[in-house]
Amino acid sequence: SDCWWDGELLLNCSLTGVSALPEDIPQTAVTADFSYNNIKTFLCPDGRDEEWMLKHLNLSNNLISELTLTACRSLPGLETLNLNGNAIHTLTLDIPTPARESNRCGKVGCLLPALKVLSVEGNKLNRVPKGLGLLQSLQTVHLTSNGIRQIELNDFQNCSQLKDIYLRKNDITEIHADAFRDLHKLQVVVDLRDNALTTPLPQIFITLNFFQLEVDLSGKAW
Repeated sequence: SDCWWDGELLLNCSLTGVSALPEDIPQTAVTADFSYNNIKTFLCPDGRDEEWMLKHLNLSNNLISELTLTACRSLPGLETLNLNGNAIHTLTLDIPTPARESNRCGKVGCLLPALKVLSVEGNKLNRVPKGLGLLQSLQTVHLTSNGIRQIELNDFQNCSQLKDIYLRKNDITEIHADAFRDLHKLQVVVDLRDNALTTPLPQIFITLNFFQLEVDLSGKAW
């Protein structure tokens, strides 16, 4: 392929016209960039029971419309996943039944156990992806510029490590009063600029720790 491999850490396949992930991705790569291509489907690479060293995966600006993330046994160290600028309308987070039934979650049982940053900006989501709480290390979620219409009670359930939520430029008209109640580590921003909120939401703010949280609601009609 036209991908460039530095022989150690970086695999660069950006702007190479690939329509699928190459089968010969080096397992020692720490960063893999597949941005600006024609990829329509993403499946976790086949590690053949071996763990990959990949920490940063960039799939931005492709043609992905539906994406299902199951327990990627071969990617236990993945820390950032960039899906910006695709056409994703359905993002499904799921793990095998045995892992759901277990109270303990090892590297092979969790859904992307090291993932800290999930970025799905500029897609076609009309709701917050269900199951974010399965990403036990998730700290930042970027959902700017989608078509999300409301924030429901359980959208961020079990997201115990979540620090930053970016929801700017959606179609949000309603946010459940307790949607952020259990997010005790929120410390930077819940960015709600450029949405369609028409009524104040004081109950939400009462449930939040003002010493750690900065909520940006600028530009609202009220």
